[in-house]
Amino acid sequence: MTKFFHRNQIPFYLIPRALPYDRYVAFQENARKKRKESILFLEHNPCLTGGIGAKAENLLVSKSLLEEKGVGVFSITRGGDFTAHEPGQIVGYIHMDLKERAVNLGDFLQNLNHSLLQTIQTVWGLDLIENPKAPGLYLESQPEKKILSIGVLAKSYFTSYGFALNGNNSLETFQWIRPCGGLAQDMVSLRTLGLVKDWELEKSQFVSEFTKTFSLFFQ
Repeated sequence: MTKFFHRNQIPFYLIPRALPYDRYVAFQENARKKRKESILFLEHNPCLTGGIGAKAENLLVSKSLLEEKGVGVFSITRGGDFTAHEPGQIVGYIHMDLKERAVNLGDFLQNLNHSLLQTIQTVWGLDLIENPKAPGLYLESQPEKKILSIGVLAKSYFTSYGFALNGNNSLETFQWIRPCGGLAQDMVSLRTLGLVKDWELEKSQFVSEFTKTFSLFFQ
């Protein structure tokens, strides 16, 4: 595990191995109890997660079939519907004490979106937009195409969960769901857009640029 940054008492870590999803769920609960801040950048093995807004009809196959295929299914307390995780994504989990920092949730989310938009443009030259009716980031050139999912929990004024950027992943896991109620074929990745040249280098650049941009808001 590499510590990339430590500014304003927020440590940022890049975890090199896939983290089991249930281990992260336990981690964020413990972090909230201790109000211990951090930002993690990692990936998960193939799994599906459904937030508090998840609709049963958006899971297209049985959980038993998914278990046979080694795809975990988790019901969690973040916002949003079903989404998918798989190796090759950049998953960012933000654990921040909003009360201690006197930051409201709206400003936190606005800064998160701004930092992601700017970082992706800097590293890959890709222009993205927000959709006020559907959280996440979409291609400016094709607004129906989604490349980044966002789902944050802000319980007791402490944030957890965060975002998943489709990077060097295959998108195969999305076939089992209607991601956030949409169509699996509308999900894109940096890889499918032909933008991945040196993934490990680009991932490190993303982490460095995002931590710098995101931290500026809290100075």
